[in-house]
Amino acid sequence: MIAKLVGRVDWLAASRVIINVSGVGYLVHCAGRTLADLEMGAVASLFIETVVREDRIELFGFASRPEQEWFCSLTSVQGVGSRVGLSVLNALSIEELVAAISSGDAASITRAEGVGRKLAARIVGELKDKDLPVIGEKGLRSVTGGPSAEAISALMHLGYKHAEAAAAVTQAMGQVGPDGSVDQLIPEALKVLAA
Repeated sequence: MIAKLVGRVDWLAASRVIINVSGVGYLVHCAGRTLADLEMGAVASLFIETVVREDRIELFGFASRPEQEWFCSLTSVQGVGSRVGLSVLNALSIEELVAAISSGDAASITRAEGVGRKLAARIVGELKDKDLPVIGEKGLRSVTGGPSAEAISALMHLGYKHAEAAAAVTQAMGQVGPDGSVDQLIPEALKVLAA
């Protein structure tokens, strides 16, 4: 299984890239957000999710591990294949996706090509209470440890669901910084939840 590729960008298209690693060209499917950061001839580093089917093996590339984890979480939902998973990541940033899932806003997810109302509702329903990576001020990160995890736990003890608390703490991290203390994160997160 291929987990990561580092090589020169030999070709770019709307949803694919060829990464040349020591003379071997790997065709990798990517979301538009990932492709936007790649340049012809430049060295690229992509985390890879290898999808094996009966008739082919496909590689899906991501700029970060949390983005890859979101892809895996999305494709774990019944009816969400690899293409639809990429489509969701193309249509919504991870921050928007966290907000949509935590608030139960399935309509936002229908912006993704190939996602109707029923599938969007299923995505929200199945992922709402899962512990998923979120985005902070300095990029993608998980809120599963440290002060952010403590802040989420405190909000959950106040009656908020995990996804709501995680989204609020993510936004709070944008205000106080990713290294903020629990005492700083909780009041900011409560302001977000009260808005």
